[in-house]
Parts: sequence; C-alpha cells; structure tokens
Amino acid sequence: MNTQILNKKLELIQWLSTLEDKSIIEKLLKFRQEETKDWWESISDEERKSIEKGISQADDKNLKSHSEARKIYEKYL
Repeated sequence: MNTQILNKKLELIQWLSTLEDKSIIEKLLKFRQEETKDWWESISDEERKSIEKGISQADDKNLKSHSEARKIYEKYL
C-alpha cells in the first residue's frame, strides 16, 4: 500500500480516537453509510429507465459505433 495513504489513514485513526465532538462523529457515520449505499438507489427513475433502455438496446445488438455516437453527441462534448 502507498506509504502516503497509510500515513494519512493512521493520522485519521489517531484523530478519531481522541475525538469528543458527538456531532462530528455522527456526521462521519452518516458519510460512511452514504458511501456504502448502492448508487442505483440514489439516481432518479428517469436515469434508471435510460440505463435500462441502453442495456436493452445492447442486448438486442442495437448499438452505434463510437464515431456515430460522437456525431450524435458532439454538441454536448
């Protein structure tokens, strides 16, 4: 593991072990809980439908080449 990351982890562990502020602890727990949620649950119904449509199109071999996709979405890139 990268030594720099390991040092930062140890620094956080040390800080956390001395932390007395309950509100910060609660925020950290909430952050951890949010990070472990499945992203699928946090997107809108419209986004889910769009993804499912794309998967269905791919399953049906209804795909566009990269160059065709670039032409279609060029104005957004």
